[in-house]
Amino acid sequence: MKYPHLADLTAGDTIRFHIKGTDKTCNVTVLRVTEYTDFETLLDSEGAANINPTAARDEQLANIRAIYPPDKETLGALAIEIALP
Repeated sequence: MKYPHLADLTAGDTIRFHIKGTDKTCNVTVLRVTEYTDFETLLDSEGAANINPTAARDEQLANIRAIYPPDKETLGALAIEIALP
């Protein structure tokens, strides 16, 4: 399971990020979407250094879980590889 608004996300889609505190946006192209059962599996499969090279795996896991409580983690975790168009 995953958030309903991400259910159809696939390679080739465009995501628009809004730059916090501004009216600026940045479009990126989705290269890959991989679904994992939980955050630990995501970090272990993708490699924590590939997600955030400045933070250790355990720190990243704690940070993610501080944002997303257990009931959200049960929805699964997505690794979304993106690139600037």
